[in-house]
Amino acid sequence: MSLLVVGSVALDSVETPFGKRDDVLGGSATYFSAAASLLTKVSVVGVVGDDFPVHDLDFLQKRGVSLDGLEKVAGRTFRWKGKYGFDLN
Repeated sequence: MSLLVVGSVALDSVETPFGKRDDVLGGSATYFSAAASLLTKVSVVGVVGDDFPVHDLDFLQKRGVSLDGLEKVAGRTFRWKGKYGFDLN
């Protein structure tokens, strides 16, 4: 069995009362592909911008995830930001 994963491959920024991290690897297709790669062969389909870090692609490739369906386009990669308080809301 193998899986074809279609979804977002993104850069996330998260802020909590304990610290802030910017432009970390994120996106639903990323997380699902990384987890599923522990059990089966995975191919991901998505789009990233030309600013997407190579080391983040390496993270997936080292886990055996095929990036043949990942398209790199001119411009910025999709980004998501979240800010959480002490109650995690």
